[in-house]
Amino acid sequence: MMLVALTYFLIFLIPVYNSSEINCQLSSINLTGYIKQGDVLIGGMFPVHNFQIYPPILFTEVPRVQFCSTLQFNMFQYMQAMVFALEEINQNASLLPNVTLGFWIYDSCDSQTRSLQGTMWQLTRHKTPIPNYTCRGTSPLAVVIGDSKSFMSIPMAQLLGVYKHAQISYASSVAALSDKSQFPSFFRTTVSSEYLPLAITRLITFFGWTWIGILAEDSDYGLIGSQMLKEELMKVEICVAFYETVSPYYSQEKIQRIVEVVKKTTARVIMAFSTASNLYPVMLAIAKSDISGKIWIATESWASHAIFNKKEFLNTLKGTIGFAVPAGNIPKFKEYLYDLHPLKTTADIFVQSFWEEAFGCRWPDPNIDQVSLQEGSRTGNLCTGKEDLRTLDIQFFDMTNLRRVYNVYNAVYVVAHALHALYSCEPGKGPFINSSCADIKHFKPRQLLHYIWKVRFQNTVGQEMFFDRNGNPPTSFDILNWHLPSSGSFVYVNIGHYDFGVSMGQDITINTSAIMWSEGHVQAPISVCSNSCGPGYRKTILEGQPVCCFDCIPCSEAEFSNHTDATECIKCPDDQWPTKRRDGCQKKFIEFLSYREPLGIALAVISILGSLFSVSILIIFIGNCHTPVVKANNRELSYLLLLALVLCFGCSLVFIVRPTTPTCMVRQIAFGIVFVICISCLLAKTIMVIIAFRATKPNSNLRSWLGSRLPNTMMFSCSMVQVFICVTWLIMGPPFSQMNMKSQMGKIIIECNVGSLTLFWCMLGYLGLLATVSFIVAFLARKLPDSFNEAKFITFSMLIFAAVWLSFIPAYLSTTGKYTVAVEIFAILSSSAGLLACIFFPKCYIILMRPEMNTKEFIMGKTTGNLQKIK
Repeated sequence: MMLVALTYFLIFLIPVYNSSEINCQLSSINLTGYIKQGDVLIGGMFPVHNFQIYPPILFTEVPRVQFCSTLQFNMFQYMQAMVFALEEINQNASLLPNVTLGFWIYDSCDSQTRSLQGTMWQLTRHKTPIPNYTCRGTSPLAVVIGDSKSFMSIPMAQLLGVYKHAQISYASSVAALSDKSQFPSFFRTTVSSEYLPLAITRLITFFGWTWIGILAEDSDYGLIGSQMLKEELMKVEICVAFYETVSPYYSQEKIQRIVEVVKKTTARVIMAFSTASNLYPVMLAIAKSDISGKIWIATESWASHAIFNKKEFLNTLKGTIGFAVPAGNIPKFKEYLYDLHPLKTTADIFVQSFWEEAFGCRWPDPNIDQVSLQEGSRTGNLCTGKEDLRTLDIQFFDMTNLRRVYNVYNAVYVVAHALHALYSCEPGKGPFINSSCADIKHFKPRQLLHYIWKVRFQNTVGQEMFFDRNGNPPTSFDILNWHLPSSGSFVYVNIGHYDFGVSMGQDITINTSAIMWSEGHVQAPISVCSNSCGPGYRKTILEGQPVCCFDCIPCSEAEFSNHTDATECIKCPDDQWPTKRRDGCQKKFIEFLSYREPLGIALAVISILGSLFSVSILIIFIGNCHTPVVKANNRELSYLLLLALVLCFGCSLVFIVRPTTPTCMVRQIAFGIVFVICISCLLAKTIMVIIAFRATKPNSNLRSWLGSRLPNTMMFSCSMVQVFICVTWLIMGPPFSQMNMKSQMGKIIIECNVGSLTLFWCMLGYLGLLATVSFIVAFLARKLPDSFNEAKFITFSMLIFAAVWLSFIPAYLSTTGKYTVAVEIFAILSSSAGLLACIFFPKCYIILMRPEMNTKEFIMGKTTGNLQKIK
């Protein structure tokens, strides 16, 4: 676009030679505008008309001037605001007294070429542009106000910057114009678009939208602004569903592509970073495709533009939210507009076209014949001058939404205050060389620039007007919502405000109750790629998708998340575990085997019953201590074995209490020592049976071993080995209680840690060794005479003992928590019961049920019979 404009401009400046006469002037382009002379002139650049076409460049003839087409009412209003402000200042006795401000206004027709032509026209004050020359006489050009669009202001700013002429734009917002190294004399009274992306991002985050589409005009305004927007959105993890460019030139193929993208997207929110004129054909195609339900976000370029306030856009754009420069108030401006008339303001070359467009008539051509004139009057197509503007109900006279118009008004007052400061300079106190002042009628452009930088005043709405170091005014936006009342046309309702100068969190205010959403929604519609992950879930990004597109994965068993869209789940403290929904933590249940639960009660009852059985048998044996059955099998060892079995049954009770370090030491040590005593007694009994049998042989030396001394010594010695191991264990690495928080979810298992594993396995190994020796000895002695022989019962009891403890190992390893302890108790009780039943039940049966067998004669007879069988 810039290249085309420069091409046109250079072509207009090339010398054209007449075949009959050679001269040295540039070709005339016959420029004209709206002119009013004064002591100081202010240039104005307004696209009062749209451009129609770029005529083809033919190098065989002088290029034709670019055509302008339809008059734009809003731009005509902007121009009138400049004229009104200058007349108001000229009538103000306190501002620039005795100085009259004039103006040169040019219609740029939305064209870069014409904006450059108009700039040269204003600089040279001649219809034929003469670079580096001015034919203005004594009236200096102070400032050029304009242009509207950034792509037209940029070449103007580059040209004016060469001569250090100030330029103040009322609508050009592209961020690049803030670069003072490229545009040293450019100012603006509209907000720079570099702040707009941040404002849009704050709006999007306010409503919780994370999935949006972007339409960007293919120009500096659209491309730079949208790129800055994407950077801001990325910072807050908002994703772009699609990004499409809007061509400044009409392209049906491109428009259709955009329509298809908008139709298929799942994003409910679409941001359009474009000017109204370039967005219009795209939005019209979208409206004709009956695409609705989208929330459009408008930039200040089209947030309140009348071009979209038509019935074909009502369904599509209802509920649009837009950012607009703050509205202002221009007193008496409405009456000034009502007083416009082609016959009153003959110098205004645009008012006649406005009159024709407003009333739908045409002024008669002075060269028309009388018959045609009468015919035109009869059909009502001719303007008479008697039409009344007050009868028109058009937005042109609406003073409630003066935004860019107010920017023009402010721009004129900026110039006036700068000129007043220059005019009020006291000689000898000036800012220039030797403290000199500038002459109001002969100042240099750079001198006025000095005062423009220092301008500071309050406008009619009480807002302080000044420029920052980039030539930008204070930054704030009104937030508008497009309401559709019963009247059938949009009403732009102010629902909020954004102020860049306020701290984050307070910078944006929105009245959500005043918003009208599309499709009758009462709350802000949701625009997300994936629904939020609730508490108890975490996000996992889908491969190849934006970060806003994700799956929700439940937190693992040991973790939780207590807020939405958590990226990671958090582990609970060791003494807590997640709730069922995994949205928080709760105290773990403390588990140990106790007397307060059925399992603990059952095991305790069995343990007590086993002890009572053992005590009962001990009482029976003591009561029958002189009977042959009791005496025949070493009654002292039997008493000791019964006492050990009482302790075996009793030691299991220590396993049913809450584990503490003392109870842990007691339970393991008691278990190890008591069982060794039991097995030592059985081993001693078995060996004594063998010795007793061998001692009956003639001349046997084993008779001296008979009696209680040997078995007692043997039992004591075997037990002391275990006692030594246990004492060493208690000294080197004793058992202790611990809280196991990880073996079972939701439970803290209070358990005993064996301490030194080496000594623990030494204790068990020694117990196993004694049991193995006892089994082997008993097995070898099983065929000795019945009257002395307990070996077969001991063998069977050792088989039961081995079976119980071998089956205990897999059962112990496959259980956790209190059930591990229960398995150990069951093994203790089972092995103890096996010993009690195999060794003592047969004897109790004889003592209690068959007393006739409990005689010396019966036993001796049975023994004789057995000896005969052996022989």
